[in-house]
Amino acid sequence: MKAFDNARLRDARGTTAVEFAIIAPVFMLMVVGTLYLCMLLFTVGSLQYAVEESARCAAVKSTICSDSPSTISYAQNHFYGSGILTPTFTYTALTCGYQVKASASYIFNFGQSTMTVPISAQACFP
Repeated sequence: MKAFDNARLRDARGTTAVEFAIIAPVFMLMVVGTLYLCMLLFTVGSLQYAVEESARCAAVKSTICSDSPSTISYAQNHFYGSGILTPTFTYTALTCGYQVKASASYIFNFGQSTMTVPISAQACFP
């Protein structure tokens, strides 16, 4: 009977499946988390690009961005971020130049729970 127990202890069949079952959820969480982070960073970069371009438009292209509604429309057209995100743009003419601000809330959906990350950007072009 003892020889039978030693043979069962040395049997390594199925260890790969058990190791995969332990590692796979962690790996999948890391992959999905990395994709969510990349989407957030792209959205932040796109928001910053939109406010910089619209502030420059207000300062340089006075025929296109002649007033606040046209400058905000220009900023919205230059935002290439997520389609589910609708940022709020504001335009003011200050002493630093023409300032455009944007703010939005990026929502991470984890199935049963959500997390909201506020993002904002601003640019002032002389």
